[in-house]
Amino acid sequence: MTRADGPVTPPVVLTVAGSDSGGGAGIQADLKTIEACGGFGTSAITSVTAQNTTGVQGQHLLPIAEIEAQIEAVIEDFDVAAVKTGMLATSEVIELVADHAAVLPNLVVDPVMVAASGDRLLAAEAEDAYESLIAEATVVTPNADEAAVLTGRDVDDPAAAEQAGRDLVEMGADSALVKGGHVPGDTVVDTLVTEDEVTTFRHDRIDTEATHGSGCTLSSAIATQLAHGDDLSAAVGSGIDLLASAVRYNVDVGEGPGAVHHLVRTRDDAARHPTSEAVERVVSALVDADVSALVPERGMTVAGTTPYAETPDAVAAVEGRITRTMDGVRPNRGVRFGASTTVARALLAAREHDPSLRFAIDCRLTDAVEDALASLGGAIASYDPEERPDGASADAIAWGTGRAVETSDGTPAAVIGREGVGVGGRVTLLAADADDLVSRVETVHEAVKDGA
Repeated sequence: MTRADGPVTPPVVLTVAGSDSGGGAGIQADLKTIEACGGFGTSAITSVTAQNTTGVQGQHLLPIAEIEAQIEAVIEDFDVAAVKTGMLATSEVIELVADHAAVLPNLVVDPVMVAASGDRLLAAEAEDAYESLIAEATVVTPNADEAAVLTGRDVDDPAAAEQAGRDLVEMGADSALVKGGHVPGDTVVDTLVTEDEVTTFRHDRIDTEATHGSGCTLSSAIATQLAHGDDLSAAVGSGIDLLASAVRYNVDVGEGPGAVHHLVRTRDDAARHPTSEAVERVVSALVDADVSALVPERGMTVAGTTPYAETPDAVAAVEGRITRTMDGVRPNRGVRFGASTTVARALLAAREHDPSLRFAIDCRLTDAVEDALASLGGAIASYDPEERPDGASADAIAWGTGRAVETSDGTPAAVIGREGVGVGGRVTLLAADADDLVSRVETVHEAVKDGA
């Protein structure tokens, strides 16, 4: 049987950059990110580097004619919707790209000068050449160190980043995104400057050295979103959100610091169906075991996150909770992402301190249930809502769960909260996978029955 084809037409994005044999940065990072963001990645390789997670061992610049041939081969055949540049290495390569700028739409210039390992990737004499390419850029994306080189201005706080961005716009760029990852502080502030406005993007700093490929990933994501037709602010915001997840859930490979997780969103999206199925399996097990003794008066919520969840809409839960009936326990409705607020936020708060946690369930708190928690054999944590400081999360349960996990001697199997919700408070059982959660619920339930 002959089947009809079903072609798709993703926007084409061209990356002009160096190759990273370690796979975390350069062309390799660009193509992974472009595809993850829904684009079709094409490339023009400028330099071949021998590098890994510990540093750059060598690099070889391709002949200018070969670099030009790659660019022209792509733009002659493909309807290129956006272009991003990375490691250009020399003034000749920078000038080559600038000469082709008229046919390079949505040009995102990432002025790569130094690798994350500290190894130099741009000849010193080539720094001045960037001015001609910046003048052609839709957006230029330097980190603080690169912005300092390009503008001669120390970038050590958001105000200086804004001024450096204005300097780059004055050089001719349509806009400049001065990244704040190299600026000290618990919050990373990225500053987008155009002729008309300044927009800042803030996110918590991730405690990791695994940032290899971060600049490549961000610029590639921005270029791909521009290729999709997003406006500049939306494209930059989407790219920054992706990078924040990619850095937090980095890839632990090699002997040195790992690389950012270019496919973090793709993998997370792919996990949504298995996650909801896992929550459904937990619910079925609880119904079969008839865990009525553990169900609060308000009902019980089972929640499960995707592997890289950051917000409640990535948490699957029973809609309407599980309640007690004359015939045992029953879910009111099915499992849906975004169905939970309280338990979802508590689980996300726990994951801030142990990202391996993915499942949670809230149980009633009685003396019998509290005594039964000892049967779990793991740490049991608790929190006092009266200790919540002014200015902390308005969600007392999320704050308390996070505080309990943070201060526990090891990740707790359960968190006790005495905030007066339900019968004397609540118990939240936590687990890394669905089977462990079921096991913990059944263990506590059996202990409660044996003690009755």
